[in-house]
Amino acid sequence: MLIVLMVFGAAAIALLPLARPLGARVFWVAALVPLGAFVHTLLQAPAVLSQDAARVPVERLTWIAQLDLTLDVRMDTLSWVLALVVTGVGSLVLLYCAGYFRDDEPGLGRFAAVLLAFAGAMYGLVIADDVYLLFVLWEATSVFSYLLIGHYTHRRASRGAALQALVTTTLGGLVMLVGLVLLAVQAGTSSLTAILAELPAGPLTTTAIMLVLVGALSKSAIVPLHFWLPGAMAAPTPVSAYLHAAAMVKAGIYLILRLAPAGVDVPGWREVLIVLGLVTLLLGGWAALKQTDLKLLLAYGTVSQLGLLVVVAGFGTRDTALAALALLLAHALFKSALFLVVGIIDHEAGTRDLRKLSGLGRRSPWLAAIAAVVLASMAGLPPVFGFVAKETVLYALLAAATGQTGEAPLDPAAQVWAAVALVGVVVGSVLTVAYSIRFFWGAFARKQGVDDVTALAVVSRRFLLAPAVLAVASLLLGPLAGVVDAGLAGYPALFPYPGEVAYHLALWHGLTPELGLSALAIGLGALLFAARAPVARLQGRLASEYTASEAYWDAMGAVDRLAVRVTSLTQRGSLPFYLGVILVVFVAVTTAGLLLGDSWPSELRLWDHPAQLAIGVVMIIAAIAATQAQKRFAALVVVGVTGFGMSAIFALQGAPDLALTQILVEVVTLIAFVLVLRRLPARLGDKHGSSHRLLRAGIGIGVGLVMALVALIVAGSRIEQPISLAWPELAYEIGHGRNTVNVALVDLRGWDTMGELAVVIAAATGVASLLFLRSRGDSPPRLGRAAVKRRISARLDRVREQGEQGELRNAWILAGPSLDPRHRSILLEVVVRLTFHAIIVISLYLLFAGHNLPGGGFVGGLVAGLALVARYLAGGRYELGAALPVGAGAVLGTGLIIAAGTALVPVLLGAPPLTSTYWEGEVWLLGEIEFVTSTIFDIGVYLVVVGLVLDVLRSLGGEVDRQGGDELAPAGRSGAASGSLIMEPSAPAGGAR
Repeated sequence: MLIVLMVFGAAAIALLPLARPLGARVFWVAALVPLGAFVHTLLQAPAVLSQDAARVPVERLTWIAQLDLTLDVRMDTLSWVLALVVTGVGSLVLLYCAGYFRDDEPGLGRFAAVLLAFAGAMYGLVIADDVYLLFVLWEATSVFSYLLIGHYTHRRASRGAALQALVTTTLGGLVMLVGLVLLAVQAGTSSLTAILAELPAGPLTTTAIMLVLVGALSKSAIVPLHFWLPGAMAAPTPVSAYLHAAAMVKAGIYLILRLAPAGVDVPGWREVLIVLGLVTLLLGGWAALKQTDLKLLLAYGTVSQLGLLVVVAGFGTRDTALAALALLLAHALFKSALFLVVGIIDHEAGTRDLRKLSGLGRRSPWLAAIAAVVLASMAGLPPVFGFVAKETVLYALLAAATGQTGEAPLDPAAQVWAAVALVGVVVGSVLTVAYSIRFFWGAFARKQGVDDVTALAVVSRRFLLAPAVLAVASLLLGPLAGVVDAGLAGYPALFPYPGEVAYHLALWHGLTPELGLSALAIGLGALLFAARAPVARLQGRLASEYTASEAYWDAMGAVDRLAVRVTSLTQRGSLPFYLGVILVVFVAVTTAGLLLGDSWPSELRLWDHPAQLAIGVVMIIAAIAATQAQKRFAALVVVGVTGFGMSAIFALQGAPDLALTQILVEVVTLIAFVLVLRRLPARLGDKHGSSHRLLRAGIGIGVGLVMALVALIVAGSRIEQPISLAWPELAYEIGHGRNTVNVALVDLRGWDTMGELAVVIAAATGVASLLFLRSRGDSPPRLGRAAVKRRISARLDRVREQGEQGELRNAWILAGPSLDPRHRSILLEVVVRLTFHAIIVISLYLLFAGHNLPGGGFVGGLVAGLALVARYLAGGRYELGAALPVGAGAVLGTGLIIAAGTALVPVLLGAPPLTSTYWEGEVWLLGEIEFVTSTIFDIGVYLVVVGLVLDVLRSLGGEVDRQGGDELAPAGRSGAASGSLIMEPSAPAGGAR
């Protein structure tokens, strides 16, 4: 079964390229898949019909073993019947599409692929035995139906109908998900069979079942969520025949039938379904009587029939279960055939308006005969299968109302509800007979004053094949009702029935009360059609000016207006406002959680070492000073003091790796801030002064206090020994290293580091995309010696005087002479030249020593990044290009490839991802060497960090310089500065500040 499901998906993808060469014939290929699934499902009959639980086909595919998530499918009687309907009708509809669509139909391949994918999703839905798999496929049918209903993308009506169906069914599906999760959590399993086998009583179960019913009723277009189905008639007719007659709308009925054996005992189950079902039955039937569009007539008739199915499926006795399953099968056959008939009429005659159709029965007798058979089934006339199903419904409700069910006696309330349901079903059957006759009269009869249709002189046999097969099936299953009864018997057996002889499907049960009720409904329906003129006048007087569909669009409009209002209030383009809203919500929600919680610590320890108090005081003073600083640079420096103070605390706590990392991160962050501050006013508030200072101070104090309380509570609420106590031993035994922090990053929690690397690369890409105007500009700007000589000799008098070739060859900093002389620092250039290579060597030492000593790829990368920062500060963006003449993207990508390769190579060798090993031995001259393969992963981390720093320097540094106009200017002229960060208050606009 899982293989069949996968074949549906693979075939749907394969159809896309086949549509161009095959045209409409692509549907012949598509029909082979559901046809094969239909045959496969038929072959399951011996196991399914045996009613032996041990023989029921069950398959399981492990998805996430650690979370005990599996893809479970199961085919019992109910799933088997629905799977036959989905695949059988699906194959016929796809064959029908080959005659319905022309070869030049826009989006033909997409339509075929989506329709086949929908069939696969629906097949998977009815066999799913895992609630999460069920939900995923449930929502997949909504998405595919959206694409199918909106096939005519150029039509506003199609797009609106598709959105309406998607919003309504998806909203119901999300509500259903909550109910399914509650059931799964309460039962301790996600298996639907296991959940229903031991469904506990209680308010939580009642709530969960009602939430699931919301999803089922929205999917099956039950009042008040029925409006989307008539609107969906904007779809091509094959979509209506399949989705809205045989498949998607049956998903809700299927779920009710699946829950009924256990759900019938849930308080409110029977009452909710009977009331909503009867209202839908009567409203849909009444609305169908006044439709002049044949497709809309069938749509409202479908709504009515779905209401009838909900009533019968939800009543919850053995006989109503048999009646519901028989009626579901009959409805799928006759309603899909009727939609296909309407498609033929519309396709050939060019209209569906029954007021414009005349003489069609004489022009196309075969089409009229097919329609007559399936309309008889819908109206409940013998000898077709619809009559058998309708008589079973009447018998089951009549027996329940009179207490003659052969089961345990129903309580009086249930008998009353059965009587109410019986009366409603009879009235609904009257309406069904009336609009069935109206359909045949409107489509095929001759009408006075209307010209006969001439376009349907001949309808191709291929076009008639699908509705003819469905009509023949409806006709044959009536006399073969006993065979059908044997096929459906497994589902009613799930309901208790202590009687000796159970009711069974048959074409003739004799002169029974239900036969009399059926005859009464047929007679009254015929009279109602005969009185169609006064009925139409009555409907006109009772017509409501406000429909459910209009209520939906009004609600959507209100949502749009509310969204605009909220957006205008909150999206002001003010970063302080955004931060204020976020922080206020954080304070309010967290405070409420703290007040409602009971995990306050019993004791308070202010520090572990007296030096922590001194460091804390310094950090507090620095934080307060940052709020009082008048200049941006001063504020930046005092903010950095808090970060360095945190580094000191880490060092005191015996965490040198964290301390070293924090220091380096703080330094790189300060430099990044300085790069940005060059283009901002030196003093705070020069352009945008601070307002509402008291409010901002209050928010800041509130956030600080809440965070302090959270830290205290979290630190004092631990009741078990932390898992980190075992990490040193794990790091040595598993990761072969003594530096617990580094081993954790590259081995024990390597997947976390992989995710962090992806985040780092995304951040670097985001920063670059914001700064580079035309392109990412990843190629580093470089000045060769010849270029330096030409530019200097042309623009800098000072350099021209000193520009001898030997001096240029021996320049301490290659790009130094390219700077404005006022912004050069010879001392800085000398220091950088002397220390650059030493810093790179130190970074490599930290990289390779980090497995056992403080260091690692992250720390080493930051140190190498600081070396690049020094080159940039000394010589600008050209010097940065000379220091590392490769693109930042190349460095980042190489690092990610190395890290990912280290994770995947063990898989190729048959080991889990990120499995590490080590090698140790004696090496001449170097002595004893130990190498762990996770070091290769650390090299990837090293390169990613270097690439990030390089990208920040090239974007916030070099690109900002270029946009600011750092072209060389003659000495003495106020030219723009380069990347040098020497702070000069007299620096011109665009220069360093």
